[in-house]
Amino acid sequence: MRWFILIQRRKTRYNDVKTVESLRNEVVAEEFPEGPYGAATNEDVLGKESPWKASQHAAPQFTYEMREFHQGLPRRIPGSHPTHDDPNRSEETD
Repeated sequence: MRWFILIQRRKTRYNDVKTVESLRNEVVAEEFPEGPYGAATNEDVLGKESPWKASQHAAPQFTYEMREFHQGLPRRIPGSHPTHDDPNRSEETD
């Protein structure tokens, strides 16, 4: 009977947590794009070594980290840039 329960569990579909998926899909910009500190100046640019996957994208650098948390909140300081959100959508989708 115990082996039957284990087989049933293996058939269930497994999804990663949203944070794990974002770590896998968001490519973070390098701190020093010209290479590590102290490297020779005329070396090849490091960049991304492996090929891009369909789900991967560059992480936005100047937007909110947790957009769902800040959703619907206006900027408090006058003259600040827009929040880059779509007013017609109520949720962020990947």
